[in-house]
Amino acid sequence: MVHYLDHAATTPLRPQALAAMQAQWGQVGNPSSLHTAGRQARRVVEESREQIAALIGAKPADVIFTSGGTEADNLAVKGLARNSQRRRVLVSAVEHHAVLDPANALAEEGKIVELIPVDALGRVDVSALEQMLDDDVALVAIMWANNEVGTIQPVAEVAGLCAARGVPFHTDAVQALGQIDLDLSDIPSVALSAHKVGGPVGVGALVLDRDLAVRPLVHGGGQERDVRSGTLDTAGIAGFAAALAADKPDLAPLRDALVDGVLRVVPDAILNGDPVDRLANNAHFSFPGCPGDALLMLLDAAGVAVSTGSACTAGIPQPSHVLLAMGADESVARSSLRFSLGWNSAPEDVDALLSALPAAVERARRAGGL
Repeated sequence: MVHYLDHAATTPLRPQALAAMQAQWGQVGNPSSLHTAGRQARRVVEESREQIAALIGAKPADVIFTSGGTEADNLAVKGLARNSQRRRVLVSAVEHHAVLDPANALAEEGKIVELIPVDALGRVDVSALEQMLDDDVALVAIMWANNEVGTIQPVAEVAGLCAARGVPFHTDAVQALGQIDLDLSDIPSVALSAHKVGGPVGVGALVLDRDLAVRPLVHGGGQERDVRSGTLDTAGIAGFAAALAADKPDLAPLRDALVDGVLRVVPDAILNGDPVDRLANNAHFSFPGCPGDALLMLLDAAGVAVSTGSACTAGIPQPSHVLLAMGADESVARSSLRFSLGWNSAPEDVDALLSALPAAVERARRAGGL
């Protein structure tokens, strides 16, 4: 039995989502077609759009369906910046690569990309951002909640600053969706993903204010306000709406038990991120002297699935850019693991981790040499 503690990467499909998708898989009809079958598919898409919008405090017309959070981030970052004559693009130093890499692509096109600093908890320095804002800023992108350490960002405050300066603001809310109550009424551009909330892989949305002009990445049939062409996945969209509407368990007590337990069985472990203003399903630790990738594999062998905070390029583990931006040294940044809970997590999963962790840490330290 695998005790799955990597829900921030992807979480199991919810039964409600599966049922909604199965109901559509037996049907036929392109939602762009005008015949009866097409109109029936279009009705499912539009009802799902309305349901998703209502659940996140957005207007249905602002919801643009995509293939996932990565496409939504790319569409917003590239599309908004390319549509502007302004040169500067400001992104937080702890963004997901779905934002950082599109920003780097813009730099190759001549835009000036600057990183907004964060503090030791991973929170954006709002005063620094305020000083960076000027009339040459094309876009500000700051994620709603960090995918590694779980710190929740002051999104409403940042959105207000950007609005006052007439600067488009985008936030990656992929990790925040389903974990905190979102109100997008004053947030002009937001990326979402279905599979983080128990929906299917391959469906997401960019919630984009209709007053914002964005240059499309994909051209074709002119679907989704002519912003994102392509035949819509009716079944996937229905599954997205059903998953988002499902009851959300309060994961904070189980997360707190996990945090307390890790600190009990490995007293020198370091909890990363904001200890209070963090996602309820996230616990991120550094284990000094313990390579994170080695610890991950040892836990995996014990039947516990977790995630390292590091990226891996060409088979070579890299230190977490998030922890480095927070001021951690490279050895600490290499020694991190993320434990994340989901809708079907149980105390037994935490118990299995706490049972396997001490021996895994000891063995990884002996072998690691960090």
